[in-house]
Order: sequence, then structure tokens, then C-alpha cells
Amino acid sequence: MFTKQSLLAFVGALALAAATTITVENPTQAEIDADRATTLPYSPVSNVTGLAFNRFVDIWLENTDFEAAASDESLAKLAKEGILLTNYWALSHPSQPNYCASAGADTFGMDSDDFLQVPSNVSTIADLFDTKHIAWDGAKDYVRKHNPLIQFNSITDDAVRPRQIKNFTTFYEDLKHHSLPQHMFITPNMTNDAHDTNITFAGDWTDRFLSPLLKDEYFTKDSLVLLTFDENDTKPYPNRLFTFLVGGAIPKHLKGTTDDTFYTHHSIIASLSANWGLPSLGRWDCGANLLKIVAEKTGYVNWEVDTSNVYLNATYPGPLSTRGNYSPSWPIPATNGRCSAGHGIAKIVEDTYKGLQPTYNYTSPVPYDAASGNNVGIKYHRTLKNGKTESRITG
Repeated sequence: MFTKQSLLAFVGALALAAATTITVENPTQAEIDADRATTLPYSPVSNVTGLAFNRFVDIWLENTDFEAAASDESLAKLAKEGILLTNYWALSHPSQPNYCASAGADTFGMDSDDFLQVPSNVSTIADLFDTKHIAWDGAKDYVRKHNPLIQFNSITDDAVRPRQIKNFTTFYEDLKHHSLPQHMFITPNMTNDAHDTNITFAGDWTDRFLSPLLKDEYFTKDSLVLLTFDENDTKPYPNRLFTFLVGGAIPKHLKGTTDDTFYTHHSIIASLSANWGLPSLGRWDCGANLLKIVAEKTGYVNWEVDTSNVYLNATYPGPLSTRGNYSPSWPIPATNGRCSAGHGIAKIVEDTYKGLQPTYNYTSPVPYDAASGNNVGIKYHRTLKNGKTESRITG
């Protein structure tokens, strides 16, 4: 017999499972021009002190294998000014699911660059920032598939949030007026990001863009800048990315060093949450390893992952699949338990999914789906400060 609580949970699960992917036609150029003429960018500012940094700048380039990026002189030079992350991974192919995950901590089965929208009851990193009024925005000469937050209806349905997704002109205006937010997601156009050119061209752009900023006291003071890629280029290969950290938040003794900790794109949301005392989305950010520079401040012990069987080059079935892996059910996040960031699950997530069981084991540092066999059989372990060793395997 159903109890009242179980019946409500069952009805809620059906409602969530029935949420449909919304596919619409692209707006006309006339509609774009009309909106551009009447919509003004919004540049909020805040000053919330973090444990390891006070500003985070996330810069993404495109489609480059680790070795190719590492051999580029411009990028190699910049990496020596900070910390090279030798074990940082993308999540899938093609581009869009990685961008989606950077904002929502899940790919939702996305396996294409099609025009897809995530329903408004799915929370994003913006909801986490709002819990402490941390200002955020994005500087983008973008195509839509490279714009993480615009894929979520909780952003596009809001009157203000879309105005915080801006272009590089506004970025330089905000820099000039000292009105940069505390979190920025930056992706250049398809020429400068290597998508339609090559890594030499993109490396040169990165050097010309980033080097002056690192000399700007306002920009770089207490800032942590991450330079990474959305995905590698050779699809069958392990999806490991050339990635480095620079900025004024990096202690002098760590400049020119390497960090071999296992990270994915999910690690960034987790690290931001740990740094600013924010809750988790309850998805794959929950168990993700924290950037070492943050973990050392919080005392969290990261997992060591055996990457001999790690590829992370395909997504698992989900409602945003348009390439044969479709599943109608939207994944349900965790609503309780301890996450790596250490600040629980966001209340908006708890309220939306209360009483429902999570779809996946979100405590794993490696996203996986046992039902489809995606990323199963991966071993990971850690030794806690009390000497106790924990060992697990995905699947």
C-alpha cells in the first residue's frame, strides 16, 4: 500500500520523468538585432572572501589533444607561471555536453551539439552563487553550444540572468571600471579557440589575451584563472586535457609546479563550492575531487583514481540524447549526504527532489552509469588523515 509520502514521491518522479526536451528553431537575425538594441548588459559586483581565491576565471579553448596543447610555446610559457594540472579530464564528446556539465554538473545524456534546452526545474551553478550573492557572468564571442548557462531554462526564463552573459566588449568595459564579477566563464570565438584554426593560433590568442591581464593588479589580485579545453580532438583516445592554473591566488612556491590529482570538469563546481562555502547541486559535483589548492584549505582528502581504464569519451543514456542513447527520465540528484565541498545540498535541489532516490552514485569522483556500462570498473582509493584506507570501484 502506498503511504502519502511514497505516493507524493511517486507522482513527483513521474512529473520529473515527463519533463521533455524542448527543441526550437534558431531566432532570425532580425529578432537577434531587435533584442540586441533593447537589452542592456548587467554587471553585478560582489566581494565574498574565499578560502583560496576571491575571483575565479574559467577559460575554455576547443578540441585539442593534451600533447598538442603541451607542445604549443605560448601555452607552455603561460603554464610555467602557475600550476600544470596533468590529470584533468573532459567528460564526453562532442563539445556541448562538456559545456552543459560545467554549469549543471551532468550531461543529461547529451551526445550532440543540437539546439537543446534543460527544463527550469534543473538547477545550475548560478543557483549556488545566489545563495551567497556572489556575482557571476560570462564573456563570450560564442556559438550557443559553447555557452553553458544559456542551455538552461532557469537562466533564459529569468529577466536578469541572460543579461549577465556578455561579450568581450563588455568584459573590457567592466575591467576598466573595476566591475568584474567574482566568477567568469570565458570562451572566445571559433577562430580564437582553435575550433576552426589550430592550437598555434589559439595559443597566440591566449597569450595576447591573458598575459596583460595577469599584469593587471585589479584583475589578478587573489584571482585563480583556469585555462582548459572542452574536449580532446582524437575521439577514441582518453579524454585528458592540457590544463593549468595561473593568477595572483597561487602562492609563489607553487608557480612552475605540477599537480597530478585526478580532476574532471565537475571538479570546478565542487572547488568553487568549497572555496566560498556554497552547497552542492547534488549531481556529479558532489563526489568530484577538489582542486588541490582548495582541498588543502578545507582538509578534504581527494581520491586517487586508477586511470588505466579511464576514457571519459562517451556519455550515458539520458533525456538530451539525440544520437541513439535516449532515455526519457531526467536524472534525480542526491538531496542529502556529504559532498566533497562540505556544505550539503542546495535547498532549491532538496525542495525540488525531496523524497526521491538519486539516479546515480554521485559520491564517486568518476561519473559512471552501471546500467549502460559507461565508465564502470574504474578503481579509486584514498588514505584518510586517521590512516584509514578507502577503496572503491565504479559499477
